[in-house]
Amino acid sequence: MNRNGFDRSWEGFLPKNAVVMTKACRITAESDSLEKIANDLDGCRRCKLCKERHTIVVGEGNPHAQLVLAGEGPGENEDLQGRPFIGKAGNLLEKMIGAIGLGREDVYICNVVKCRPPGNRNPEPDEIEACSVFLHRQLDVIRPKLVLALGRFAAQTLLQTEEMISHIRGKFFEYRGAKLMPTYHPAYLLRNPSSKRESWEDLQAVARELGLKVPQK
Repeated sequence: MNRNGFDRSWEGFLPKNAVVMTKACRITAESDSLEKIANDLDGCRRCKLCKERHTIVVGEGNPHAQLVLAGEGPGENEDLQGRPFIGKAGNLLEKMIGAIGLGREDVYICNVVKCRPPGNRNPEPDEIEACSVFLHRQLDVIRPKLVLALGRFAAQTLLQTEEMISHIRGKFFEYRGAKLMPTYHPAYLLRNPSSKRESWEDLQAVARELGLKVPQK
């Protein structure tokens, strides 16, 4: 069994060059680093988001985190300061993870797209396609136990699904050797506080999965 939990016997049925390419991909992932990813993103012009951005928001946090929080894209404050989740949504996110005994220094925080979409609009398919490879690389380097996908675009991008977030939130999915749970984005919770109860249930499940003491409040 490999790190994704799949039987590797299928390699015997692939053409020899396909097996070599598969093994090469694994070697490349093992030799990658967060520093290399940041360097590869420096001055990025792979999509039209480069035209109006101020800063590329790569991500920050514990490079050995058990939990990665993946959002959709930077907002205005993040674009100006170069850090993910530092506005009102970021403050709420800190309170959310703090409720299960974690701080920013314990987790890794990043986004699917690393540049702010103008006017905080939703990322467009070509932008997601151009940028999501960097999120995939970050996850392969960090090798977290669990990924919390914050919001519809993060969940749909990582799971390659068109299911609405309300249908898949709170459920665990196998993903790149980790477990992934979609949940509501903190910005959504600020607009829809009635959904905070569901998000709290999701966080309690995350705490259990990570072996943390589960708060009952």
